[in-house]
Amino acid sequence: MERDSEIADTKSIDQDALDIIALGHEQAFSRKFNIYSLLALAFCVLGSWGAISSDLATGFSSGGPVIILWGLVLVALCNLCVVLSLGELCSSMPTSLGQAYYIFHLCDSPTGRFFSYMCAWINVFGWWTATATLVAFNTNFLLGMKLMFDPDWNGINQGWLSFVVYVGLSLMITVVNVVACRKDPILPWLNNVMGIGFVALFAVFCIAFMVSVSTNPNLSFQTPSFVFGTWANETGWNNGVTWFLGLLQSAYGLTAFDSVIHMAEEIPDPRRNVPKAMYLAIISGAGTSFIFMVICLFCLQDEVAIANSPSGLPFIGLTQQIIGLQGATALVALFTVICIGQNVSVATTASRMTWGFAREGGFPFSRYLAHVDPYWKSPVRATWAQGIITAAIGVLYLFSTTVLQAIVSVSSIALMISYGMPIATLLLVGREKLSPGPFKLGRWGKLLNYVSVVTCTVVSVFFFFPGTPKPTGGDMNYAIAVFGVMLVISLIFWLAKGRQTFFKIAVE
Repeated sequence: MERDSEIADTKSIDQDALDIIALGHEQAFSRKFNIYSLLALAFCVLGSWGAISSDLATGFSSGGPVIILWGLVLVALCNLCVVLSLGELCSSMPTSLGQAYYIFHLCDSPTGRFFSYMCAWINVFGWWTATATLVAFNTNFLLGMKLMFDPDWNGINQGWLSFVVYVGLSLMITVVNVVACRKDPILPWLNNVMGIGFVALFAVFCIAFMVSVSTNPNLSFQTPSFVFGTWANETGWNNGVTWFLGLLQSAYGLTAFDSVIHMAEEIPDPRRNVPKAMYLAIISGAGTSFIFMVICLFCLQDEVAIANSPSGLPFIGLTQQIIGLQGATALVALFTVICIGQNVSVATTASRMTWGFAREGGFPFSRYLAHVDPYWKSPVRATWAQGIITAAIGVLYLFSTTVLQAIVSVSSIALMISYGMPIATLLLVGREKLSPGPFKLGRWGKLLNYVSVVTCTVVSVFFFFPGTPKPTGGDMNYAIAVFGVMLVISLIFWLAKGRQTFFKIAVE
């Protein structure tokens, strides 16, 4: 039986290599992942329960518990439609470039090639900024732990210190991504460990919160009416706008599910396994987030104190408020370690997206960046280029944290737009033009596609909104300016190089 299984796996890998050739490429990586390690990677990249709980301040001010819980359910259902729509496209065309590749092959024309190029830039920019976002997040958590013991410590405001920590983390995750590919089992094993650790830590936090409130006479549980039915609006916007702004907390924690699409050339039978890993990741991410948010709201003691935590991180304030300084220190330290591992998974995905774009001639120096090192068995040059770009973003710690925050906040916008573009293209050219793979939506396809496009559009638009209707300079949302600069840069590259090389050169 074991021999039969090995033969079946070999046949699957051989067929995968033929599929890649049919799509215009050769097999560049070993198929080292399986469905479990790929799901672990996707679950870690989403980091849903950690990401959503870390942005509690947004939820408290933009809708309160109602938006935190029921907004999460709505966002999960809508994002599941997006996942299923992208899963169908990936099942038809499983390549690392992903969304941009789908647009080009659905709309094989000069216009289609241009929009494919723009989608690729938006997608790769989203992954670069997602990597930078998590590095900045981990930097803040590492320094924020010092404030747990010394609330008056001023080091948190020293830009040079944040920059040093940020660059150190950027260097570490880049090196790990290069070295871990040297032996095939290492990178999947690392993702399995991080995935199991993330699930285990979720259970530990849930138990610790409930036990602490149950056993401490100075603490008490909130009422069900507060947890499931309290609405709060502290934004200054009307309730309708506030509802959509509140959804962004959940959208932030349920974005980046295309991570597995960009790993499609490193797993056997990606036509089936990639869609499965995507929808399982979004379901598990939403499920753990809902459970954790219910527990957090029941155990909540003072939301004002949490929002004004000395570290500026509500999650640290919540944990310390419930279980005390010593216990919070241990749990936050474990959480930070897991998040650094999560950062490795995000950088892995981003490097494959960077490499996939370079392989199609999208970057300057594409031939150089698309090289796969035979010793390290990975796109070392693309990985280091991405690491340098990530580290360079950290220079803003020395000058303007406002601009830094605008750059890192644009990642979710860019990713959501990159999801909507190929799905909208499919609707425009007609679903009959898609050659379906094993995973297909059938008669539900058009409805799910329309819901997906509306979801991506609405979420992207509201991510550009400021938190209040009359913001001061410090409260402005500069994400739209950053996104506009990115579009200008991509257009310059298109005119200078991309229109001659994108999908027109064979990269050696």
